[in-house]
Amino acid sequence: MAASRHRQLLKTGSRAPDFRLARLDGAETSRKDPIANGPALLAFFKISCPVCQLAFPFLDRIHASGALSIYGVCQNGPEDARDFQRRFGISFPLLLDSRGDDYPVSNAYGISTVPTLFLVERDGTVSNVIEGWSKRDVAALGARAGVNPFRQSENVPEWKAG
Repeated sequence: MAASRHRQLLKTGSRAPDFRLARLDGAETSRKDPIANGPALLAFFKISCPVCQLAFPFLDRIHASGALSIYGVCQNGPEDARDFQRRFGISFPLLLDSRGDDYPVSNAYGISTVPTLFLVERDGTVSNVIEGWSKRDVAALGARAGVNPFRQSENVPEWKAG
């Protein structure tokens, strides 16, 4: 989780804070980059979080549609993030929110549990906040992207706390 300073979690309707983070691929991304062409989902996570491990493959299916940009914001180092990406087959970009810098972006967004997801509209407004795992909320994100992230044969839990 983020640093010990407890901050208020951003609420729906809030302006998403600006940031600039290194990407796992070596580039940098600011808040404006993901939303340049439409809404984007910022998915905050830690590699050791079992709920994150559950959620991210479904988020990747949504990202694969090309209709909704998704960016993972990792609270671990680059090697751990790279291993997570390989292990769970994640194709969307991963941003590194450094523990050494006291998790500046996680703190700016008020993260206290992971996963926490923020849907940020093109104008920079947060239109949805999801803490933990909610099958219904992930299905709604998929519907917005025109894809069903769940396969009929999968036994997916309805809800799990982060």
